[in-house]
Amino acid sequence: MDLPIKNINDLRLEIDRLRGLEREQSIALGQRFSSPSALFSTITSLFTGSPRTDGTKSSFFDQDIVGLLSRFVLPLALNKTLFRNSNFIVKTLVGLVSQKASHFITEDSVAGIWDKIKTLFHRKEPEETPEHKGVPAFSETY
Repeated sequence: MDLPIKNINDLRLEIDRLRGLEREQSIALGQRFSSPSALFSTITSLFTGSPRTDGTKSSFFDQDIVGLLSRFVLPLALNKTLFRNSNFIVKTLVGLVSQKASHFITEDSVAGIWDKIKTLFHRKEPEETPEHKGVPAFSETY
């Protein structure tokens, strides 16, 4: 709405302008879905992604396999366990937030966490130093 509407003629002109805009957009939308190839290109444009600030394109399939699996497993697991008795809106919000959080889950991050867990449970045997060789671990004298 460029100009303020002051009288009935201005209102009629604005209604005509909006109807013309609606016709143009419906024609453009109809052309986008007019043929199978146009429909296929529309669907593939969903997966090619949008350009990032550095000029590269982001895509749904840019993540590794762990990231892709986490996009589906994380919301499902949260909604089946922690948010079991929640309503539809809370489950939807959990799904959206976990979809965004899944971008931070990669093979490297999972491997790093796994290594930290392994170090917690893995006991290292004390190394024998040359000065302690042959000395019993417990003294026989009390």
